[in-house]
Amino acid sequence: MKHHILEKLPVPEGISCEYSHGILKCTGGSTTSERKILISSTEIKVHNNEIILECKKGNKKNFTKVMSMIAHIKNLFAGLQNVFVYKLESCNVHFPMTLKLESGKVVINNFLGEKVPREAKILPGVEVKINGPQITVSSNYREAAGQTAANLEKATKLRGRDRRIFQDGIYITEKPARVGEVRPNVK
Repeated sequence: MKHHILEKLPVPEGISCEYSHGILKCTGGSTTSERKILISSTEIKVHNNEIILECKKGNKKNFTKVMSMIAHIKNLFAGLQNVFVYKLESCNVHFPMTLKLESGKVVINNFLGEKVPREAKILPGVEVKINGPQITVSSNYREAAGQTAANLEKATKLRGRDRRIFQDGIYITEKPARVGEVRPNVK
């Protein structure tokens, strides 16, 4: 059954948006973010400080795509106002591993005594800082920061070994709060 889907998302104060050729460009202060937004049979407009997503004959799939895109746009707005920070920690029980930043990647040497170094890709627009075993991943783009943190965790994934004994690796210890959610400061 076809329904008319009309969703309006207000643009926060201090942020200006424009949409053209499938790209939503938002500017807040000195930070500019872009996101490709193309949803089939959905019209997207920026009008009177609102982003309007309209689908004249939509079904459940169209509705879920529109609501997913609204969540992505909210993350875009939050990234213009704050920086998303992921905290990770490297743990080595058996062999001392070393972490090094190279152009666009983190190189993990001597992981479980391996001779070939492992690598984790850093996405564009993401800043990674290594301070001993602590790793901080920060970016204005939530998806890029999260994917970079996941790349670091995945690079040290163990296969075929008992996780209770071999606890070596890089693990995410703290994630940023969801948009609109306030997390207590727990250490």
